[in-house]
Amino acid sequence: MPTLPSDPARGRAPYDLAVVGAGPAGLAAAVTAAELGLRVALLDAGPRVGGQYYRHPAPELGAARPDRLHHGWAVFARLRDRLRAQPRIDHLAGHHVWAAERGEPWRLHATLGPDAGDRVTVEAGAVLLATGAYERQLPFPGWTLPGVVTAGGAQAMLKAGLVLPGRRIVVAGSGPLLLAAASSLVSAGAAVPAVVEAGSYLGYARGVAALAANPAKLVEGAQHGTALLRHGVRLRRSSAVIEAHGTDRVTAVTVARLDADWRPVPGTARRIGCDAVAIGHGLVPQIELATELGAATRTVPDGTVALAVDGEQRTSLPGLWAAGETCGVGGADLALAEGVLAAYAVAGRPAPRGALVRRRRRRAFAELMAAAHAPGVGWTDWLTPETDVCRCEEVPAGRIREAVEELGAGDARTVKLLTRAGMGWCQGRMCGAAVACLAGGPMDRPDSRPLSCPVPLAQLAEPPA
Repeated sequence: MPTLPSDPARGRAPYDLAVVGAGPAGLAAAVTAAELGLRVALLDAGPRVGGQYYRHPAPELGAARPDRLHHGWAVFARLRDRLRAQPRIDHLAGHHVWAAERGEPWRLHATLGPDAGDRVTVEAGAVLLATGAYERQLPFPGWTLPGVVTAGGAQAMLKAGLVLPGRRIVVAGSGPLLLAAASSLVSAGAAVPAVVEAGSYLGYARGVAALAANPAKLVEGAQHGTALLRHGVRLRRSSAVIEAHGTDRVTAVTVARLDADWRPVPGTARRIGCDAVAIGHGLVPQIELATELGAATRTVPDGTVALAVDGEQRTSLPGLWAAGETCGVGGADLALAEGVLAAYAVAGRPAPRGALVRRRRRRAFAELMAAAHAPGVGWTDWLTPETDVCRCEEVPAGRIREAVEELGAGDARTVKLLTRAGMGWCQGRMCGAAVACLAGGPMDRPDSRPLSCPVPLAQLAEPPA
């Protein structure tokens, strides 16, 4: 098991800071820390920097204007140029970090994939988690049909592969990602017959101060809305896709109005023809590397769980910082500010006032946004007994309800033991929220697992260095 060698001349760990994740927060933190004099390791599972937000085509695709698929591309381009010019950063692409060990120094264990012959250990005096988030899915009949993809997945196909999931795409779910996804799809030539938003947007009225302090967010929303209006896209608020139809592929969806608890209103169902559905109900912070070590968490207004940090982005564990979506989903601007603040804190330097102000304003908006798009408890009324909730293990809603009502399961873990729901390849990332809700508990809770990603057994068998 290779370990990056220590530096005898320095008499300490080979890196001052290891940053996990090369999205907006991680990239900003790594570049800033290096410019403050720290030696930095930037680890990321992807082949290129940018993360999910700044995902872009591989050079061999020959995309002439990748910036047209992104909001804020110029910011990313500047960060990428600063990274390339910075000799104090080692960008370790294709490194999937599966475990972290506390100590002096910290040790991060990473795999280079199933075909790699061994694993890699990176040592650093401090660690910054900028691992981002993944999409929350609420199942419905037909959601396993080919052509039904996540909203973020549709954007990833377009940004990285320059392809569309279909020609006529219904965008549905809840949260600001829907407008961004729909805007990107129509701009790329897709027909979007409807954007189906389960929320009503009335929740934003409770945060006038947060809205006023973030005019750029209002402008961004207006830009997406203008693009949709220009293409004749209809926004259906307080509505949801409650069923997808088709055999070999989705051919239509049924959309219904929702009441305040997200229960379908009888008599409001309408069918919309389509050949693809892009759906998502917000994002879930990816924090298992920290929670496995016992880091403190907090519950976000949308029911997700994020890492608790102080004013300098420190977690409850000495030597561990966090920035971006791991602290609560709030978008790229917030992630960039938090990455900068974390870098200054690790370097022991006073934080720049501008970054502090941006974080305060963007975090207030993020909390407002989370509350406005929190799922209602009545969404489970969409499900039939035959609806698969766990796709990996093909566990239907009826079997989960049987485990709860007849076998006495009172939480998601017990349901998992009785039904195998959540034991598949994704380890509950797709179905975890739904299983927890059906079990009668909160939709999301701190996720703790000894391995944060799949690791070949041959690599686990390697003795520690």
